[in-house]
Amino acid sequence: MPDTTRTRPAGTATAAPTATAAPAPFFAHRTQGPGPGLALFLNAGDPPLPVLRDLVLMLDEEGVDCLELAVPFPDSITDGPVIRRSAARALERGGADLDDVLAFIADVRPHLAHLRIALLADWSHSLKHRDLATATRDIAAAGADGLLLHALPPRLREAHLETAAAARLPVVTTCYTKSPPHTQAQAAAHASAYLYLVAHYGRSGTAPAAGHAALAHTVTGLRAHTTSPIAVGFGVSTRQDVEAVAAAGADAAIIGSAAVAAVERAQEAGLDVTEAFRTFVRSVLPAPHHPS
Repeated sequence: MPDTTRTRPAGTATAAPTATAAPAPFFAHRTQGPGPGLALFLNAGDPPLPVLRDLVLMLDEEGVDCLELAVPFPDSITDGPVIRRSAARALERGGADLDDVLAFIADVRPHLAHLRIALLADWSHSLKHRDLATATRDIAAAGADGLLLHALPPRLREAHLETAAAARLPVVTTCYTKSPPHTQAQAAAHASAYLYLVAHYGRSGTAPAAGHAALAHTVTGLRAHTTSPIAVGFGVSTRQDVEAVAAAGADAAIIGSAAVAAVERAQEAGLDVTEAFRTFVRSVLPAPHHPS
């Protein structure tokens, strides 16, 4: 894993001190025990950022490994209705653009002992009108542990990798199980945070017909091209799904639509979102993660 030491913004009450050691890599516990890692996806602003702050601190307490935190953007063609509704709610509320989300990360990141934050940003919605190098430095300085750029034009891929390396910001790369071998190899080779293996081609929230355990051959093939963790997403919604991902040899499972739906249900019912989401988290965490 690359050295990801970096500094955070100075001069504000919520800023962390200058980093003196590299943070733990994503899913680091995988080398310490048999349990798979767990990443959860949420849109920043759904729930509202003050509530989300409490929720993020709870995720750290519960031993969740990674939060994929998206800067919300409209009309994603890769997302199913649950995540699209979530993004719409966040955008309607306002206060969840890239600058807001970076300020949120800078505030909460110093308080996390275990949880890593991978920022997901859509190129057209959040970065197209910014200087890529400056934006990448800002993302790293805010305290994000990794960056996943959604819908990045292929012509900018090399520049993205170069600017992220210069900012010492690990990148999340993606590929599909049906991607051509050279595409899979390239994605694996460039992953410095983790490789996101999309379980099947389609929209989020849908599962592969053969089940996640059937991905073992693909995971094994990707291992030849990367030493970074491999995380599997799409259609992962239960503890059994997480265990099936682990059985395929992946380092971690990513839960998106089911996590967002848990937030949606809690808000619609007027429940304490953080405590309702804690119940969801405990229902999907593999046994080795669960607090004693």
